Amino acid sequence: MSNQHLELPQPGPLAPGGVRVTPLGGLGEVGRNMTVLEHRGRLLVIDCGVLFPEDHHPGVDLILPDFSSIEDRLDDVEAIVLTHGHEDHIGAVPYLLRLKPDIPLLGSTLTLALVEAKLKEHRIKPYTLGVTEGQREQLGVFDLEFIAVNHSIPDALAVAVRTEDQLILHTGDFKMDQLPLDRRITDLRAFARLGEEGVDLFLVDSTNAEVPGFTVHEKDIYPAIERVFAKAQRRIIVACFSSHVHRVQQVLDAAAEYGRKVAIVGRSMVRNMGIAEDLGYLHVPPGVVVDFKKLDDYPEERQVLICTGSQGEPMAALSRMANRDHKIEIGEGDTVLLASSLIPGNENAVYRVINGLMRLGADVVHKGNARVHVSGHASAGELLYCYNIIRPRNVMPVHGEWRHLVANGRLAEQTGVPRSNVLLAEDGVCIDLVDGRAEISGAVDCGYVYVDGSSVGGTTEALLKDRRILRDEGFVTVVVGVDVSTGRVTTGPEILARGFAEDLDVFGTIAPQITKAVEEAAGKGVTDTHQLQQVVRRTVGSYVGGKLRRRPMIIPVVIEA
Repeated sequence: MSNQHLELPQPGPLAPGGVRVTPLGGLGEVGRNMTVLEHRGRLLVIDCGVLFPEDHHPGVDLILPDFSSIEDRLDDVEAIVLTHGHEDHIGAVPYLLRLKPDIPLLGSTLTLALVEAKLKEHRIKPYTLGVTEGQREQLGVFDLEFIAVNHSIPDALAVAVRTEDQLILHTGDFKMDQLPLDRRITDLRAFARLGEEGVDLFLVDSTNAEVPGFTVHEKDIYPAIERVFAKAQRRIIVACFSSHVHRVQQVLDAAAEYGRKVAIVGRSMVRNMGIAEDLGYLHVPPGVVVDFKKLDDYPEERQVLICTGSQGEPMAALSRMANRDHKIEIGEGDTVLLASSLIPGNENAVYRVINGLMRLGADVVHKGNARVHVSGHASAGELLYCYNIIRPRNVMPVHGEWRHLVANGRLAEQTGVPRSNVLLAEDGVCIDLVDGRAEISGAVDCGYVYVDGSSVGGTTEALLKDRRILRDEGFVTVVVGVDVSTGRVTTGPEILARGFAEDLDVFGTIAPQITKAVEEAAGKGVTDTHQLQQVVRRTVGSYVGGKLRRRPMIIPVVIEA
């Protein structure tokens, strides 16, 4: 396997007739999926998603792909192709369209409806083209064919991209559930047909490449959901992703069977399920769904709530219930069903919510103690099938952490793809496909872009480091007044500390040392307040580090008196 995660030069000119593939997100991480294809000076974007922040991103709302490598070439973009409607594939579309609102969006009916609702909040009216499986569209130099794939959201598509003499197949997110709830299976006949034609580069979902065997059928979790409804004494609270139509469908069906009423809570959940129902993807049994405000008209043993928060998000409904900061007060006899996977990095937040709910007396049913979730991604057995059906010349694992990409690459090798033709890359690494041969050609700048409140891209790693220090170590502010003409300290030092368990008295012994250090520096001719502030910072830093074993943020202020 050829892999590249070291420093690479900028790629040179693309060979005539070649296709350059540049992932700008989704490699080495689960989220932020975005791939750019270049051919004859034109660009095609496949997916444009967000990554959700972890504990080491304090204050950050979302993380976007880095658009800088294409920002001055947006007129060359033929379209943005969206494989399905999950946030990690559509969430960054508004931020790209802010730069150029008339880039066409291609996707299936549900995908476009979800992204249009999102764009409405950003006051952007997009140009859209709805596509369906089996459809072919010529977009400039790119010939696109869309293929049905099965995933944990309806209407997912793989996309085959043809140029004059190259064929690239991108699976998007997919699995091979043979008995899906919506009867829409991954079209392996189309995969086989493309394999006969000759797939030059196969970009394939890696999320479950480490998991042996086959992903469990979606329908196989219904018995576990049904058991929850059969045993529950009081209310049932179900938490899942706001786009998981199939899971909500199963909960609605169980509620109808057991004579319960369902209220949907949370803006994104209400919006997405409304869209899914309007388009016919969600079938609501008559009389089952009621307004949240009217749920109390029914006894607790007939109440079901569907809400967000299955990943432990602090502001989501479930976390607020666990913290007693929600209208719904969890108590003895309530059952909470966490019907989703654990996204890597969210484990601690989720277990914190589970513990909080159980402390309040709830019975919590989750993936760890019942089969209440199945993955939306193909496991190793399914990936092997795909490699054997398609027989690609070159393989580039996408969508996953580094361990997932490596595992996927090894599966490709096992089916006979030469090691040198399996390309492991990271975000920003360019792959040039020329005459059926794919090789790494260089890399473009590709960092994290943070959405922080109303700021996009203004938050830097240095700022996040400062926030982490403030969060973990606290801060100390020292104000000193200095008479520059005499070099004497005239006021202070006044010390203010936050985030310390110790009493402020511990800083009493440092005050004379600060005065002495400042006066000695001034005596040697140092009059610049910035340099005197550095003297204060060093003095306080060595004291706090030595005596208190802390490394807080130190903010010295030197005033000319």
